[in-house]
Amino acid sequence: MEAHPATKQQLNREKNIEKILSAAEIIFAEFGYSGASISKIAEAAGLPKSNIVYYFSTKELLYRTVVEDIFTVWREAADELHVDADPKFALSSYIDTKLELARTRPYGSKVWANEIIQGAPIVQDYLESELRSWTNERVEVINKWIANGKIRPISPKHLLFAIWATSQHYADFKHQITTLNDGNDLSDAQWQETKQAVKELLLFGVCT
Repeated sequence: MEAHPATKQQLNREKNIEKILSAAEIIFAEFGYSGASISKIAEAAGLPKSNIVYYFSTKELLYRTVVEDIFTVWREAADELHVDADPKFALSSYIDTKLELARTRPYGSKVWANEIIQGAPIVQDYLESELRSWTNERVEVINKWIANGKIRPISPKHLLFAIWATSQHYADFKHQITTLNDGNDLSDAQWQETKQAVKELLLFGVCT
């Protein structure tokens, strides 16, 4: 069936939702769930409050959408992690993408971190379903790499934890890194150095 081009109304809807989610990501990161408000998000998005409520009927729904969106992006970053892939290439690609997301989506990472630190009061059900299922699938892939002699016998979960902790550190503790970089954000060259250093550190004891 031939796809029909999006109508002006559909394009406006997509544009508004994108603006709302982008603004909400920043506001939830800066103020937390309790401190954030629909009014603050509307102001940051440059839209009337009624527009926010039209697309997201409650603050909780908007918050859950933001959290699920960043996890979806992180999940897509691991697309190369499959049984037939070369482990070194796949893991390197995953680390590169996770670090790039720490650079380009730091607020999303902070929203996720704040939620987890507080015991996931809003999205615990999501962790127990989507996160657990996705993680178990990745663990199965890594175990098969080990069984096939492609990587050293290590704990798959701890490998994933190490990648998450290291890559997300550059978003969640950006101020600390900037301070230790003489008050400057990491340059393009420094980000490339970071990616190379992190890959060498994390994969040294993994890949054969």
